[in-house]
Amino acid sequence: MEDWNELRLVLAVARAGSLTSAAALLGIDHSTVFRRLNGLEQKLAVRVFERLPGGIYQLTPAGERMAAAAERMEDEALALARDIAGADGRLSGRLRVTSSETLAYSRLTKHLAGFRAVHPGIVVELAIENRVLSLSRREADVALRPIRPREGDLWGRKLAGVAWTFFASPAYLDAHDGAIRDTAALGPHALVGWEETAGGITAADWLDRNVPAERFVYRTNSLVNQSVAARAGIGLALLPCYLGDGEPGLVRALARPIEELAGELWIVTHQDLKGTARVRAFFDVVGEGLARERELFEGIRM
Repeated sequence: MEDWNELRLVLAVARAGSLTSAAALLGIDHSTVFRRLNGLEQKLAVRVFERLPGGIYQLTPAGERMAAAAERMEDEALALARDIAGADGRLSGRLRVTSSETLAYSRLTKHLAGFRAVHPGIVVELAIENRVLSLSRREADVALRPIRPREGDLWGRKLAGVAWTFFASPAYLDAHDGAIRDTAALGPHALVGWEETAGGITAADWLDRNVPAERFVYRTNSLVNQSVAARAGIGLALLPCYLGDGEPGLVRALARPIEELAGELWIVTHQDLKGTARVRAFFDVVGEGLARERELFEGIRM
């Protein structure tokens, strides 16, 4: 194999599981992926993927060896790119940041505006993702995460704790005898919640354990939309305090945060990039700005 792009093609199809998704990853069209993959198999005289029903592509033993080699080459290329970027002292160029929708909507954007004012030469590209992007694969340079990083090659710090409680519109509470004293009093209330398939999300799992399914009158996979629904008077919504306390038209339906749901907010980068001037500047301006709002994140200041 003389062309690295052939191995990139195999790796993309292996990761995506279909030609359509692989084409999206590679930024080319479906027909190009189909043609290049067939051409590769003909050149090597070996089947790289088994074609399964539903358009699913599954690696053959030969394909598995090729994908493993491609991953090793990709790791080396990414490590080289991080090593070069880590020594970049310019306060200009692109900086790719990833954040949850909730944080981007409620607190982050004003700090990005402050960062722009101080460092106008840096172009921030914000990827709003609730999934965890890979910093090792340079899917992002800096991540703002609601969980403590577990990968050993990451570097960062905790900015604040994150508190959660129930919120509602004032009109809803006036019509339902006011705020509740504890979670045991949720029984008669209408609830706004997550889609039933949202397993693995801490708040969604807590609701599933503590609230009967028939109490949910509205479901959505967006916390921002849950806050909008609560503001419209549909019912109670379980929200992070930094979102609910700062939202006009919402008040706490439960005064105290729920201890079981206490979380964290972290700012992280790959350890190879911690010396990059753009990354250090972002930590100094945006990271410190968010850290100064610790009491809001932790539900102490409303």
